[in-house]
Amino acid sequence: MWSTARQVAAGDLVIVWLVSPPRSSYPGNFLSSCTQTRDMVQSLVVTPGKEFNSRYGDYRHSDLLGIPYGSKVGSRTGKGFVHILRPTPELWTLALPHRTQILYLADIAFITSWLHIRPGSTVIEAGTGSGSFTHSIARSVGATGRVFSYEFHETRASKAAEEFARHGMSDIVTLTHRNVCKNGFTVLDTADSVFLDLPAPWEAIEHAKVALRKDRTARICCFSPCIEQVLRTVSALNDAGFTDITMYETLLRPHEVNQGPRLVPISAVADKLKLAERGREDKRQRQIAASRARYVEKRKRGDSANADAGADADADTLEAKKLKTAGDDHAQAQVAASEAPDVAMGEALEDGTPAADDAVPAMQILSRVSKEVRGHTSFLTFACLLPALAPPAPKGETSASSA
Repeated sequence: MWSTARQVAAGDLVIVWLVSPPRSSYPGNFLSSCTQTRDMVQSLVVTPGKEFNSRYGDYRHSDLLGIPYGSKVGSRTGKGFVHILRPTPELWTLALPHRTQILYLADIAFITSWLHIRPGSTVIEAGTGSGSFTHSIARSVGATGRVFSYEFHETRASKAAEEFARHGMSDIVTLTHRNVCKNGFTVLDTADSVFLDLPAPWEAIEHAKVALRKDRTARICCFSPCIEQVLRTVSALNDAGFTDITMYETLLRPHEVNQGPRLVPISAVADKLKLAERGREDKRQRQIAASRARYVEKRKRGDSANADAGADADADTLEAKKLKTAGDDHAQAQVAASEAPDVAMGEALEDGTPAADDAVPAMQILSRVSKEVRGHTSFLTFACLLPALAPPAPKGETSASSA
């Protein structure tokens, strides 16, 4: 499809990857923070004499000639750099000029798998649009396969045809400007699978059935953003005799993977809390013993009346101290719990027991779901068309043939 040479030459289409600075202070988090978005991945046709300007510096096209694909190129000012990559359908999906809403990698991969698109397959695509899906399936079918793409908008069809020719896909992709909902497809009993990315795919179901081959199981997929479209499409598929009708919705949940400090094990926290509780209990017992000793001493020195009065006062004092001690114990427990994560790994406890295994590494891998989770793109409705069964031969013909 694109240049297969090792080095960049004049006229080659390259992908410029602009690298954003890391978003995390953790060391080793550079790759996870360098996200590929439409703003960070741009396409470029290498033309000597021109320049590429971005917030990461200025670059002359002539400086790119002869460098290997995948090279890191510094700017002329020395304040930035970019990577020069070989185009792939995945990168082209991110870098292509948008003429319509496009299919992204998650949907493309799922559709390609479900439709059993492989080298040598014949695929029909209705709704070329920006050509994102076309580039992916052209690579999947390879040089022995065929892709018949249809676009009803004349301007989009002409621009897509120019792109396919520049990218070397003319031998694989046949693009036709045509309204397939009214006029149908240009092939008959040929396609292994059909993909419909249309506003009203139910209007093209019968035409798709005519284009699909009948000697083996053929498959169809309809890409619709609204559930009302799915309902009408399912009804049309049922009426046309399709089976195994299913609908899927593809959602992405990116995970950010970073390196962070290791967590304190639960055993170390529990051991420290036990030590704190043991110390508080020892202190409480010493306070109770001292109060009792003072009470006995007063009984010996005073008369019985004064001793009784003093006993009541000491009892009240002892009860108040118990309440105060209980409150202090609760506060100390909260302090100990908050300080427990600061226990060093491998540090010996007061009773000589190690807090944790010394073999645990100093850093650990942490994963969390990204805050930006892509939502709904469209519903994917799939169905199968089973091969037609030959009618049974009449009895007379069977006996004559046997004779």
